[in-house]
Amino acid sequence: TVQEARTLLSSKNVRVNCLDENGMTPLMHAAYKGKLDMCKLLLRHGADVNCHQHEHGYTALMFAALSGNKDITWAMLEAGAETDVVNSVGRTAAQMAAFVGQHDCVTIINNFFPRERLDYYTKPQGLDKDPKLPLKLAGPLHKIITTTNLHPVKIVMLVNENPLLAEEAALNKCYKVMDLICEKCMKQRDMNEILAMKMHYISCIFQKCITFLKDGENKLDALIKSLLKGRASDGFPVYQEKIIRESIRKFPYCEATLLQQLVRSIAPVEIGSDPTAFSVLTQAITGQVGFVDVEFCTTCGEKGASKRCSVCKMVIYCDQTCQKTHWFAHKKICKNLKDVYEKQKLEAAKEKSQEETDGKSDVNSSCSNAEQPGAEVGVSQEESSAKDPVEEEKEPAGSEAGLAGVQDAPAAPQVSEE
Repeated sequence: TVQEARTLLSSKNVRVNCLDENGMTPLMHAAYKGKLDMCKLLLRHGADVNCHQHEHGYTALMFAALSGNKDITWAMLEAGAETDVVNSVGRTAAQMAAFVGQHDCVTIINNFFPRERLDYYTKPQGLDKDPKLPLKLAGPLHKIITTTNLHPVKIVMLVNENPLLAEEAALNKCYKVMDLICEKCMKQRDMNEILAMKMHYISCIFQKCITFLKDGENKLDALIKSLLKGRASDGFPVYQEKIIRESIRKFPYCEATLLQQLVRSIAPVEIGSDPTAFSVLTQAITGQVGFVDVEFCTTCGEKGASKRCSVCKMVIYCDQTCQKTHWFAHKKICKNLKDVYEKQKLEAAKEKSQEETDGKSDVNSSCSNAEQPGAEVGVSQEESSAKDPVEEEKEPAGSEAGLAGVQDAPAAPQVSEE
């Protein structure tokens, strides 16, 4: 228990970094078993977060990542855990977490960036009279650096919502600092290609924001619309795809293994096909994989979006703000998506009907089902057809007049939980 451990640690004869027969410290045991309070107690008493004497070269961060406990993983990182240390088979903590499916821990490790490293640029260095980054910009910039959502629209939204950042002069200072961090990540002894690529990518988005601000735009809404605008045939955001591909292509360190991996994955893919540049980049930097069963907002890419367009049921959003932002593009294909959804729903009903018919001889089938084998089919078809007229009444038909009435009584379909 924590209380007994506290009592033992108060004795001078107890060593907080003692090892068991496998070379594990108490901190490693606590991290692996998911004991957050015990980890904090041991760290306060001087536990070595980077102890590397385990028989297979495991560290406390590796055990935390294997346990899947996000809070403990974060606590190890804040205590100074090194992320590039490898075990006896050459795997880092992030790679071990990915191997056992602990993707949240992978994301935390790969995106950890101490505020202290950014604060370095808020003080004049060498012969400089002024710091490279004004102190007032450190907080907002750190928030963007540590975000796990790399969607370009989300990054522009974070810039746009902060008056300190949404200025040409401020963004100029920010992107130059990002480039310096990128360079440092690549030139340090333990090279961090993942963090370098992330810094470079965000720097490219900042530079795109500057371009729009130079053109006389007071806000970055025009850039957001450009990123969301879809092509006429299927609504695919071509400009967004090109921006991401361009940022990867401009990565200045051609010898980087990560860059070569990204190019091999993206170059053969035609624009508009899977995988998209965003999905490949996200997987490389955050460890999130495309087949994970989770929904993402169509507008900003936020994880865990749960609200669907009430007409087509095919497009997902965080909230009505994201839905309204995307409506100008979605209205052009909403009707087509609605037809696709209804076709899929009908096919699913037929498959379910066929399965029930095939299983009617089961000993658990009720007598009523035996007498009326088609009853279930009728119910599904009636329910399906009964809903169609309601959906037609909600259908905004993508008219321009509908868009004009969004604020008062939105012609755009209301977002609904599903």
